[in-house]
Amino acid sequence: MTKTRTVNLIAIAFVCSTLVACKPDFSNFVAVGDSLTAGFADGALYQDGQLNSYPSILATQFSQLEGASFNQPLMSDNLGGLLFGGNSHPSYPTRLVLNTTTGAPETLFGVPSTEVYDVINGPFNNMGVPGAKSFHLISTDYGDPAGLSLDPATANPYFVRFASWVNTSIVADAASQNPSFFVLWVGNNDVLSYATGGGVGIDQLGNADTSTYAHNDITDPGVFVEAYSSTLDSLSASGGSGALINIPDVSAIPFFTTVTYNAIPMDQEGADLANSGYTAYNAGIEAAYNAGAITLEELQRRAIVFSAGQNPVVINDEYLSDLTARALPSYRQATSNELLLLTTGAILGNAVSHSDSRLWGISAPLEDKHILVADEIKLIETARLSYNQTIKELAKNNYQLVYVDAAALLEALKSGINYGSGSISSAYITGGAFSLDGVHLTARGYAVLSNEIIDTINIGFGADIARVDPGNYPTIYSK
Repeated sequence: MTKTRTVNLIAIAFVCSTLVACKPDFSNFVAVGDSLTAGFADGALYQDGQLNSYPSILATQFSQLEGASFNQPLMSDNLGGLLFGGNSHPSYPTRLVLNTTTGAPETLFGVPSTEVYDVINGPFNNMGVPGAKSFHLISTDYGDPAGLSLDPATANPYFVRFASWVNTSIVADAASQNPSFFVLWVGNNDVLSYATGGGVGIDQLGNADTSTYAHNDITDPGVFVEAYSSTLDSLSASGGSGALINIPDVSAIPFFTTVTYNAIPMDQEGADLANSGYTAYNAGIEAAYNAGAITLEELQRRAIVFSAGQNPVVINDEYLSDLTARALPSYRQATSNELLLLTTGAILGNAVSHSDSRLWGISAPLEDKHILVADEIKLIETARLSYNQTIKELAKNNYQLVYVDAAALLEALKSGINYGSGSISSAYITGGAFSLDGVHLTARGYAVLSNEIIDTINIGFGADIARVDPGNYPTIYSK
């Protein structure tokens, strides 16, 4: 916890001490958000993940004070995955488990039993919907099964199965419960879907028409302000207090940090062979520089040189100057401030196909979908910081709200956190904080997050909620 954040929370606590309305009532707790709120882990939503979600952990601790119940739209099994009219769908697979023989994740074999069209009855205290963006929370189409067959789909199968009726919204179902206390964590997917897609999408800055957005686009900050404010107004209408959670940096999660930019090992013989494949390209960009077509800086960026040791991967960078008139592609090697996707690790150094012997990242440059280049990271960060400023200002201007700095927590996980009975970090597989999909937390990770939320509530509201021991919660599941 930073000094500045500590001072801010103490100030909130001082204000709350003079206002009866600031005393939280946990008797009717509702959580609203996306997959991180739902308890998604290991690439799927499944029962154990839901039961160990941070809202479920918080509800258990709240119940020690208020004795309230907490209802979740539980999946039908621990496999994960969804059925659509009895048929499985490749976009909603079963969960990942660690194969202890290979040391790699694999999809758990089995047929899902959770049918999307078998609607379950609420109300539900956990209103976390995997895939939801900020503006989806207020959409009245998001739970309509008819929207699943549209292209693009306007509905979300996870919400379809527990929406109170076809034309409701996530926030409407949440607010109708008149929460005495709520937690709101949304906005991750407004940048994360773009990021996990390798930047294959559009920054929709200045575009308020969300009907034109694709799944992998970055949400306009103005749209975020409107959707988030509307959601908060609805949740606050019953007079309850709450906690607002900010959006972490994508560089804090192992999906973007496990595969390094210089992931290609070579001996001198291999380096010489790889260099020979780029002789003509390097000569071409040298000629382009001499002709004034590119700057010296770009020439140096584009030059491809391998040496003995660890080598940066070769990528196709659409942000480079267009030299197609000179029959030159936009190739260069990645830099240390760029992020390769976890999924890219599976193809590095492998042949492109049976009929194409070029090697990914060496003789076959990685494509846009495989890496976040610096320009794309800048777009993500600009939007994320804007979202967080909105969340922080809304929390600051309402004494019944506290601001939870999840971004700082996940940043701290990079170097590791000691939670008393053990330690935890963001290292993929071994660190214990993140599940096998590299994006979502493990049960232990959600427990650490729950403690951060509890600490913030206790300081901000003068509450006395007991923390949990993260060591009592599991991490990676194996077979």
